[in-house]
Amino acid sequence: MEKHRAIPDGYMTIGQLAEKMDVTVRTLQYYDREGLLAPSAISEGGRRLYTDKDIIKLHQILSLKHLGFSLDDIKNRLIPLDSPEEVAAVLAEQADTTRAKIKTLTESLRELEALHDEVLKMKTVNFKKYADIIVNLEMKNDYYWLIKHFDDQLLDHIRGHFDRNSGLNFMDRFTQLQNEAMRLQDEGIPADSEEAQAFAEVYWNMITEFTGGDMSLLPKLVEFGQLDHGFSNAFIGSVLEIYFSRSGTNPFQTDNEVE
Repeated sequence: MEKHRAIPDGYMTIGQLAEKMDVTVRTLQYYDREGLLAPSAISEGGRRLYTDKDIIKLHQILSLKHLGFSLDDIKNRLIPLDSPEEVAAVLAEQADTTRAKIKTLTESLRELEALHDEVLKMKTVNFKKYADIIVNLEMKNDYYWLIKHFDDQLLDHIRGHFDRNSGLNFMDRFTQLQNEAMRLQDEGIPADSEEAQAFAEVYWNMITEFTGGDMSLLPKLVEFGQLDHGFSNAFIGSVLEIYFSRSGTNPFQTDNEVE
């Protein structure tokens, strides 16, 4: 590397290069330390000096950085390449990485917008519920919005009895049963029919599994069932009523009512 007592024609200081290329002096110093862009010369006073050739190289670095390449990729993978095919392969790989990031960011945007709407519908600030909503959005649970209607007891029960996998499995079965209820209702299947009562048994077993035998949760589920969410609750209520009557049990009846 040449050393000069003064700044000769055709050279510029690091400050001049930074201003010309709209970067910071600290950035250029960092590129020098990392071996990406060394100055073409050093003055006797220790000042870094650059030429037009360095501007071209810096432009290449900034352009590749703009495409999402890390400085390590630029230094160790791109610059050493010799053939267009090799460069194209690295660019294709970066394109795949960028597409994956876009997908992730699109999902994040969807979750942010959904949480934004739920926050405005809730009456109070509740970060525990916010966290539960976010988890369910990440799980792609279409019923994430129901969480704002759950109280602490029900939410604590869900957190204590379901992990991510079991929660997803339960929601899949719940969705399937809701779809089945809508089919039976649309087809006019009588609530006391064998098909409808078979459905009632499966549905009630699912509710029992959800509560873990804690019948104190039933009134909360009934209240939740009265929400306007498009489920076939009228049909489900009617088939369960017949199911309980035939089995001689009523889980909603208290001991005092039995006496």
